[in-house]
Amino acid sequence: MIVVYRLTPELRRKLKNPIGTLIRGSFSETVKIFKIMVEKENPPRIISVGDIVSKNLAKNNILLQLSIIDNRVMRKNIRPIALPADKTTMVKNPPGTITEETRTAIRKALESNRRTKIVVDGEEDLLTLIAILYAPENSFIVYGQPHEGMVVVKATHEKKAEIVGILKAMENVSKS
Repeated sequence: MIVVYRLTPELRRKLKNPIGTLIRGSFSETVKIFKIMVEKENPPRIISVGDIVSKNLAKNNILLQLSIIDNRVMRKNIRPIALPADKTTMVKNPPGTITEETRTAIRKALESNRRTKIVVDGEEDLLTLIAILYAPENSFIVYGQPHEGMVVVKATHEKKAEIVGILKAMENVSKS
């Protein structure tokens, strides 16, 4: 397994803050707002990162092009979530890192027209960055913000440039 990026302590603090629009409230409240955003903007792809947000979006008939989960919620194992997908890919991604395997899986999933579920052995949190980077322009990437609501990131040219800056600030490693 090749680790490409490792989170630094400084970035860990910075990334605790939402990198998109935080919709505060319960999931039933936030999903109503999100559905309005989707109707208004008609994003080319909707990508979810995280088990609960993926499950709740799917349950509310939001068509997910890509869902990235790790079968864990708040660092505790949960029963695997059934999500609609044409393809399921298993990857390894240790906590606080982004592996080459995972980066490639996300890129390929977003290049295809198949609904894909990526199941991570490890941690999926940082994979939001890669999803934003490879998502088609104006796609929505959604992740949960614990105890607050959900975050919606629109994959604009500016947001992608911001993500490149974050990735450059991470410890760049190559380790098998």
